[in-house]
Amino acid sequence: MRASTVHWHDRHLGEGELLPRLLSPVSAGVSTAPTGEYGPEGVYVMRSGGLLTCSGLRGREAEREELQALIASVARTGCGGLALLQGEPGIGKTTLLAEVVTMARAAGFSVGLGKAEELHRIVPLSSLAACVLHGDQPLLSGDAFADLARNQDQRIWLVERLAEAIEARAGSKPVLIALDDLQWADPLSRFALKQLPARLRTSPVLWTLAGRPDPAGQAEEIVASAARELPTVAVPLGPLSRVAIRQLAEDTLGAAVDERVRDLLDGAGGNPFLAVEMLAGLGGTDSSGDLVPSTLVVGVRGRLRSLQAGTLRFLQMGAVLGRGFGFHAAAALCGQSPATLIPALEEALHTGLLDDDGDQLVFRHDLLRQAVYVDIPPSARKALHREAARHLVAAGHRPIDAVPHVLRGALPGDEEAVALLRRAAEDVLPVTPDLAADLVTRALELAPPARPLWFDVGEQAIVCLTRAGRSREALSTGDRLLACRPPLDVFSRLQAALGGTLWSMDLAEELRRRAESALAVTGAAPQAEAKLTALRALALSRGDDLVAARKAGEAALRAATAAGDREAHVLALCGLGEVAQNAGESAVALERFAALSTIDPAFLPEEIVAHLHMDDFASSGRLLLQAADDAGSMRQAMMLWAQGQHDLGLGRLDDADAGFATMERLEDDVQVPVQQVNARVIRSRIALLRGDRETARKHLTAAQERLTVKPNPGNTAAVRFLEAVHAETDGDIELAVDKIRQVQQEGFFMRWRLLRGWVDSAIRTALCGADHALAEDLAAQARAHAESNPGVPTATGIAAQALGLVKNDPSLLEDSVALLKASPRPLARAAASADLGRALLAAGRRPQAVAALTQAHDLFAESGAHAAAARLQHDLDGAGAGSRRAACIQRPVQGWGALTASEKKVARLIAEGHTNRSAADLLVVSPHTVNTHLTSAFRKLTVNSRVQLANLVRALPDAEPTRR
Repeated sequence: MRASTVHWHDRHLGEGELLPRLLSPVSAGVSTAPTGEYGPEGVYVMRSGGLLTCSGLRGREAEREELQALIASVARTGCGGLALLQGEPGIGKTTLLAEVVTMARAAGFSVGLGKAEELHRIVPLSSLAACVLHGDQPLLSGDAFADLARNQDQRIWLVERLAEAIEARAGSKPVLIALDDLQWADPLSRFALKQLPARLRTSPVLWTLAGRPDPAGQAEEIVASAARELPTVAVPLGPLSRVAIRQLAEDTLGAAVDERVRDLLDGAGGNPFLAVEMLAGLGGTDSSGDLVPSTLVVGVRGRLRSLQAGTLRFLQMGAVLGRGFGFHAAAALCGQSPATLIPALEEALHTGLLDDDGDQLVFRHDLLRQAVYVDIPPSARKALHREAARHLVAAGHRPIDAVPHVLRGALPGDEEAVALLRRAAEDVLPVTPDLAADLVTRALELAPPARPLWFDVGEQAIVCLTRAGRSREALSTGDRLLACRPPLDVFSRLQAALGGTLWSMDLAEELRRRAESALAVTGAAPQAEAKLTALRALALSRGDDLVAARKAGEAALRAATAAGDREAHVLALCGLGEVAQNAGESAVALERFAALSTIDPAFLPEEIVAHLHMDDFASSGRLLLQAADDAGSMRQAMMLWAQGQHDLGLGRLDDADAGFATMERLEDDVQVPVQQVNARVIRSRIALLRGDRETARKHLTAAQERLTVKPNPGNTAAVRFLEAVHAETDGDIELAVDKIRQVQQEGFFMRWRLLRGWVDSAIRTALCGADHALAEDLAAQARAHAESNPGVPTATGIAAQALGLVKNDPSLLEDSVALLKASPRPLARAAASADLGRALLAAGRRPQAVAALTQAHDLFAESGAHAAAARLQHDLDGAGAGSRRAACIQRPVQGWGALTASEKKVARLIAEGHTNRSAADLLVVSPHTVNTHLTSAFRKLTVNSRVQLANLVRALPDAEPTRR
């Protein structure tokens, strides 16, 4: 009987099309047992003696050559690379990936090989775990990985630690990280894969990922993130040609293939896995001597029908558990002891459906598992998944390990499933908040509506959705719950949970309104009432009546203390710190934020910035060192913001710019834009001080774009001020003055928070535009701030400078310079000296003027403010003192001379063989900052790897020390 054929028509089959073909026999009868098995490298070995040495690679010669070239390039150049293998199920991705592993090992690579599992796709870092824990020389020990997992509340920190482990290995030999079935990678592994290739681009690390085409484009996102920084290769795997399929058949059968077999193989549509399955029954002949036995059945369903009923049931239980499963777990689902299932296990292994790797049983291909799985009735599948979840929990597994089964097997009203989903959401919230939000949202769907449990789950959903950045969804969920008229105590709890949502959305007035409405309702528990009181105070901190806000904050602190509620205590201190900061009371703000960081170290960045407002750079530096030793528990992006403010205050413009750039990158990584507008404003001003107007304009545009995402009053004021600075630079004084007026309209405290250190610039703009009233108003603000901060030299000095500018009084400007001598801020000292020098020149006091201008010039030049120094050089030339000063030399764009001092330090350390971590420890900065410096150095030096950098640095004369 001739086998029917299915034609390929030169197109790929989707999974939905491929499974029916795999399941349907092409001819009637009972299948013979397969005549071979897969070896450890995925090569199919024929029991009759044939070896498919290249079966999976027939027709893949070009792809293999391309991948071999990439392996050689990584080994030769010492820089990273990435390859993505994509194709339909069974098309040969795994076999080609195994060939990459073989070639890389032959080239001296250290190999980490892993496979993502469908039922583990939500377990954080499960996909990458196999890559780093297994292999000839695991990149991480089990204990080290467990320690990593315990600190997974910082995604950025976790990725950096993974990078350090891989980087350390790559320092001695090239590394291959290979991951199969990328389409099932868990969210945290995908997050890491978006960061790691670019982060390790200067090390010989090759990333090879294999997976099915992904409609969501997640694989493409990983490639796109890497493509900007390192060589990437996309390897789409289409159907094999008829010639390749026939060669594969000849490899299998050890004989020429006749027309009947060729017609049979046409049904595989160029898919090598299907072809091998068809050929598996052709390893022997029947008694008639025919090449193709008359009883041949090609198709998995036919093979399954030949199994004993107990074996089939055992395989079905395994298919429910996943591609890889434990023997004891499958036995538990079968309701039998492991001993009674040994015959079934032996038959499954003998037929080639399963492999036993010593730790677990594995379906030889996921298509085989799916073929077994789809034969289980849907209602039975749900029940089995639910039972599997119970077994995993009873066996001591984490809730997240059981969740995939819960999601497939739970029905509405299943309170046990709801509890499991809630526990899993709580566990993964710190590291993958988006996943936590999805889990608890599903729990809300399963919980009985309008019942106490439903409201409890809803409260948790609001928190998780807000943490995931899905604030609108959180607000909608909360309002839906409130519309069901919950009991008064629940009403208060829900409004308190929504407080964080509204604050994150910059809806301070709505937060105040809701908090006051909830407080007006009696029946709230003391903890909920304390939180609502604190939230009201926090909202009032953004209003005009800061006296009322302070009273509310103090009342909230008393209520939180009485209720013993930590969260309410934190909220109250936050509100009081905001009030003090907005009122310009730096000492009080420091007291509040110091108390806050004692309760919760995550608020250490706020304490550091508060120290800076007090001109206490010694304490801020000490706290930054402390944070560097304990980076895993800190908010990485906010710590970089604090570090950038510290460096900016000390006049380290290059370091400040690098710090803010790194902070923005980390905020982009976790998609939490907190300080991006302010960072771009500062970076634009830094670029103008350097004389790089093109870069300054780019930062202005970026700040304006980010303002549309987070248009709160502070961000709006900051962008308007920057627009004023650029308008003045462009010669449009009228527009510049108008923008300064707009800053004034954003609120009296907001304008002062912005102009604390830049009021002199705003006053000059106002005077240049002949708006003396505006200049006087600004000077009055500076005076009021100084009166609130009499012990802060910068505040008192700038107040004197502001008044001196308004009155055009050299004596006041001399007082300013004298006061600012105690300030640790060189740029503030330089600006005051420049104003004094110009005023003295205008008064005809040339010698004193030259001294002041020279001091200002030197301070600006030492900070890297080349444009500001150049303007002062022009003034000195006009005063006839130009010959005393060397012209300010701008750094070149390319080459060693283009590097900043910090970039040179980093480059030398890396050239000496240091990792990013060890270089960061020596320089007392974060590894993220080292990475930023290194990226910039590579770009300026036009090198791509650490090896090339080392060669370049070795050719340089001995120079700067590497420690600061």
